[in-house]
Amino acid sequence: MPDNDNRNLTNLPMMALEDIPTPNADAKHIVALVKESGRVTGYQLSDGRVLDKERGVQLAKQGGIQGVGIATRNGNEYLKSLPDSNEENNLGNLPSIKN
Repeated sequence: MPDNDNRNLTNLPMMALEDIPTPNADAKHIVALVKESGRVTGYQLSDGRVLDKERGVQLAKQGGIQGVGIATRNGNEYLKSLPDSNEENNLGNLPSIKN
């Protein structure tokens, strides 16, 4: 039974996501976070585009961003890294830029 409990715990990060869009073949990935006063306000993509948070969520829902899911906090949607064994690709570990 402990094995079953461990599997349930590893699924917790995925359960926190409201939606996990399927990325398109040409989907970009997020390379940096746009922050203002320590808060994430947008995302920089691998093609150089900088999107505000709302547009980033829209693009991800359309399959344009890979490696992310949609989460909601206080009624606001935002992007969250899909859990995997690579800590380096977690959004919180990416560099920050100012827009």
